[in-house]
Amino acid sequence: MAALAARAGGLLRLRAAGAERRWCGLRGAGLVQGFLQPGGEDAAQKRRVAHFTFQPDPESQQYGQTQKMNLFQSITSALDNSLAKDPTAVIFGEDVAFGGVFRCTVGLRDKYGKDRVFNTPLCEQGIVGFGIGIAVTGATAIAEIQFADYIFPAFDQIVNEAAKYRYRSGDLFNCGSLTIRAPWGCVGHGALYHSQSPEAFFAHCPGIKVVIPRSPFQAKGLLLSCIEDKNPCIFFEPKILYRAAVEQVPVEPYKIPLSQAEVIQEGSDVTLVAWGTQVHVIREVASMAQEKLGVSCEIIDLRTIAPWDMDTVCKSVIKTGRLLISHEAPLTGGFASEISSTVQEECFLNLEAPISRVCGYDTPFPHIFEPFYIPDKWKCYDALRKMINY
Repeated sequence: MAALAARAGGLLRLRAAGAERRWCGLRGAGLVQGFLQPGGEDAAQKRRVAHFTFQPDPESQQYGQTQKMNLFQSITSALDNSLAKDPTAVIFGEDVAFGGVFRCTVGLRDKYGKDRVFNTPLCEQGIVGFGIGIAVTGATAIAEIQFADYIFPAFDQIVNEAAKYRYRSGDLFNCGSLTIRAPWGCVGHGALYHSQSPEAFFAHCPGIKVVIPRSPFQAKGLLLSCIEDKNPCIFFEPKILYRAAVEQVPVEPYKIPLSQAEVIQEGSDVTLVAWGTQVHVIREVASMAQEKLGVSCEIIDLRTIAPWDMDTVCKSVIKTGRLLISHEAPLTGGFASEISSTVQEECFLNLEAPISRVCGYDTPFPHIFEPFYIPDKWKCYDALRKMINY
């Protein structure tokens, strides 16, 4: 009897641990929604404490009729387009059948059925492994990891299986139709397990593409490109932008090429490189530099982290002679290091000052100290000023 009770107690503890983790994930998502949900004076005040101001791009008329969307709605639109176009496409992950904790898949199960949009167990390794199996059959697999912070249990499946499937078979078979989506980056109160930016881990692995958008328009076009690309892709979505970012987005499907950085603003004195949310930070920095220092900044959104567009970045640095790179992830081993090393090798004789990296600290992502951790506009501006005065 004692042995039976001990075994039952162990099973209950395991079940409780799983429930606690799921509750924490949902609680984190609820806090995110509470922080970003517009409405009322109090909500407006909360939005103002964010470390950036979202700057929408001019409306594009290139792809037909547009509609006002925030970032999560543009993701939903892209997924809707993919399911409608490709009868083999399926979407799966934790809670996606109910719309997902960030509502990115809301309404899709009702529209396309439970066989094409369905929930999975709480097992990231299983989610990605399942996606690889679907993709190997030739179907289109769109997997969701509920937070980028939880992608690490799937690291072996992504790095040792998905990324190497084509190579190890001599292209006899592959899982190139696999796309993995995950909410990414800081959010204001996510702390250790809801704020991380793990793009550099995967950029180190040949065989997969890593993409991070800055806006709703970019998100839809880049996600559709990832889904239709013939290589497995990881698509990180800046979760602080899910509701904070709103702009006009085409209703019909369109694609934005992968591995092509975008020069958002041309300049002559300093090149500023970032991706995701941080693009909006360096946009403010560029305005401050022009106003306070008379410095002309060229702004580049890298968009695709791997393989990255070194030609666009190097061409800009040859012109300006200075480079500042900023990302939320920790400094050591961050992708800014790769960019800095490449530019130093390719543009050494053109540099007027040492390359500057403004990144997160080499610590776990903090909770109440997040405002001190993030590379905000003041840190970036200070680094830019030092470069100019070098």
